[in-house]
Parts: sequence; C-alpha cells; structure tokens
Amino acid sequence: MSAAPLRVLFAASEFAPLIKTGGLADVAGALTAALGELGVDVRVLLPGYGAVLAGLSNARRVARLPGVGSFPAAELLEAQGPHNQRLLALKCPTLFERDGGPYVDRDGKDWPDNAVRFGLLSHVAALLSMPATPYDWRCDVLHCNDWQTALAPAYHFWRRAPHAPCLMTIHNLAYQGVFARALLQQLALPAESFDVNGVEYYGNVSFLKAGVLYAKGLTTVSPTYAREIQTEPLGFGMHGLLAGRRASLEGILNGIDTAMWDPRSDPALAATYNAETLERKAINTRALRAQFELEERTGVPLIGMVTRLVAQKGVDLVVAAAERIARLPAQLVVLGTGEPQIEHALLAAAERFKGQIVARLGFDENLSHLVEAGADMFLMPSRFEPCGLNQLYSQRYGTPPIARRTGGLADSVTDCTPQTLADGTATGFLFDDATPEALFEAVARARDVWQNRTLWNRLQRNGMARDFSWSASARRYLQLYRALASA
Repeated sequence: MSAAPLRVLFAASEFAPLIKTGGLADVAGALTAALGELGVDVRVLLPGYGAVLAGLSNARRVARLPGVGSFPAAELLEAQGPHNQRLLALKCPTLFERDGGPYVDRDGKDWPDNAVRFGLLSHVAALLSMPATPYDWRCDVLHCNDWQTALAPAYHFWRRAPHAPCLMTIHNLAYQGVFARALLQQLALPAESFDVNGVEYYGNVSFLKAGVLYAKGLTTVSPTYAREIQTEPLGFGMHGLLAGRRASLEGILNGIDTAMWDPRSDPALAATYNAETLERKAINTRALRAQFELEERTGVPLIGMVTRLVAQKGVDLVVAAAERIARLPAQLVVLGTGEPQIEHALLAAAERFKGQIVARLGFDENLSHLVEAGADMFLMPSRFEPCGLNQLYSQRYGTPPIARRTGGLADSVTDCTPQTLADGTATGFLFDDATPEALFEAVARARDVWQNRTLWNRLQRNGMARDFSWSASARRYLQLYRALASA
C-alpha cells in the first residue's frame, strides 16, 4: 500500500497568471505546479482579489471564517488552478476587492490597511495549518512566502496550540512589512509579543521578522543571496537575526515555467526557433524594432530590458550610461514601470537619444516575451537581486544577459571569458561595481563578442542548453518539507 502524499499549504499574496506584480507570482504558480508533478498534495492560499475571483471557474465555498478581533468575517473558496493546483481564495470583499493593485491604490500609494489585509491572510494560513481548521483537509507543512504571510508562524507560537511546521521563504528582504506598534491589537497578537525577541522591530511591528524568528525552516531564492543577507548592506537590519539562524537558512535557486517560456512554441513571438535554427531569431529582432519604432541598423546590437523602474534594478545606472551606450553604437529598448523620478529620467534619456533608446512605461506580458526573443542581449544591472528570472528567460531564448554579479545573477550567469568560452560554460557577461562605468564596460565587452558571430552563437547555445526548469528546485523543497514534517 503506497504512503499518503505529503500535504503542503502554500500561502502567498500573488499567483501567476491570476495576479502578478513581480517574481513571487511566477514562483507561486510554477513551483506549486512542479510540486504537484512530484506527487505533493499542494493547496495554494491567496487573497480573493477581484482579478483572482474573476479568473476562477467553478469556485465553491468550503469554509466560513468568523471575524476575530479587528479581522472581518471571510469565506474560503476552492477552485482548480491553471496547472491543476487547488486554489483557496480568501474572499473578504472589504479588504481585497478594490480598484488598484494588491498592495497599492490607483495612485501608487500603499493601502492604509495593508497590515490588517495581510494580517488576515497570515491568520487564516495559521488557522488552516492547525487542528482547529474549518477546512476539511490537514496540511503536513505550511509554506509561507514574503512578509504578506510571515505573521502566520507568530500566530502559531502565541496560540500555544499544535500546528504544522512552517517553512518561510524570503523572496526579497528589502520588503519587510513594517507597521506601527498601535496595530498590534488589531492584528490579534498579545501585548507580550511586542518584544525584541518577538515581533518588535525598531519600535514597530515587522511581519517579516516574525517569520524569520518563528518559522521552523528558512529559505531564500538563491545560494548567493542567502549569504548576502547575513551581512550589511543587504541584510537590511535583519542580518544579525539571519546570521543567528544560518543553520536553518538555505538558498534554493528559483526555476522558470519552461512551458510558458519556450522559444520553440511561444505564441507571443513573431517566429519560433531553437538552438539549431537561431537564424530565425532575427525575425523577432525586426519585429521588436518595429514595435518600438526603431530603424533597422546593420552592425548595431539591440539591447533589451524588462524591469521594475526602481533603484534596486540599477535603472539609474543605465540612464547615466545612456550617452556612452548610444555612441557605442547600440540600441536599447526598456519596458517597465516604477518610481516616477526614474521613469522621468529614463524618458528624458530616450528623448535625447531618439532612434537609439526607447522606453515604454507599463507592462505587457506578450511584449516582454518578444523583448526576450528579439533583443540581441539583455541588461540586468541590479544593485541586488535575490534571484531574478529574466536572466533565466534570456539564456533560454538565446539572448545572453549582461548582469551585475550579485544574488541569483551570480549563481545563474557564467561570465564570458576566453576560458569559459573554450570550456563551453560561458552564458553571459558579469560586472562587479554598481557604477555606470562598470555597466558600460560590460556592454562594450558584450558588443565586441557579438561582432564575432561564431563566438556569439556558441554563447547563445551554451545558455539555451542550461536547465532552468523547476524540477531540481522542487525536489529540494520536497526534501525540506519531508524533513520538517518528520521532525
């Protein structure tokens, strides 16, 4: 008789393709699908945003959740996910069904009640992983993701009741869910939890600190980032706590959805291709130039960039290096949205170098695929990057990345040198300093290799041969789940 499958409750604030602002959504969608293929009985808990409820078919109510303290009553809906995951949508119209994004309103300002919104999500995640769950299913492990669900292990701790062990994944330590002490009672936490050895964080309440402190196991999204966050500056004030928990902290590199991101079958492309038909990639390059109204220029590389326009992503370094990139010469297309001052600076650079630099504000999923396929090289000058996904997409699409050597970029891109070209491991270009000069030197180095078609094709094929699927990472998560469940 075969053993019962391991049961995992995966709690997250985003889930692709239903609701997405960043890489967390991609991870939630793809990792849970990969776990299902390994035989894990995984259920995904996420907020019932309007977009989520609209994207679910045949949803049925499986539990009523009475109000607790300042948390309003809610319902739990169950539906089938896009890759046969079971989704549990937390339906609470007053908190989640709003115009705007998951975290901000239409003007880009944080929702003033985010602490209560995601406090409720964490509270329900904790409840569903305890014997008192109102849902007819018991998990063996609770997997929480980022600050929006990180209060769940604190609820476990302070209720002093049996519960499933919690694995806490940090996708980006810079976002910590910090709120005023006055909200402690609204969050249904006891006064004694506000302590340096509790949820207190520099006089406030930190959701993420609670997760780091109380979760049984900790992971983050790349091995290098796991080391970086144990020291300043990337520890963002939590480096001491994380260093103290280093024995429980592991970096597991994210994978990608290789069915969604496949140049052989991608419907968003002007022409599909593979490593043996790389000449067809040029059709996408022409289509991308047409999309951004750039003229065809023989001998001029086209650089792509799809990113949030924020300081973390190093977009200001690109603006500072814009003149040198344009004079190389090279063309640059940027797709993204973010901080107003960075958007304005990027648009000003595009205006100054018309015909060579184009910026399009906003996000378009299909266009992001075309950028990956149509660009000759892909730029990621991040000041820090916990994992990054676009460098993985780029290599799969034969578009060598130019990236700063940090976090997951350092773990997934092999710098192009004579030695790595000779041994077949080179897949892109890395630089160390977060300066316009270092960025430009890497771009110039990439342009020089690009001019040698034999070397460039070798570099492209090296990247396309890498396996960035979720298979290996999902197996490692399964090992962690089993260890936690049996402890």
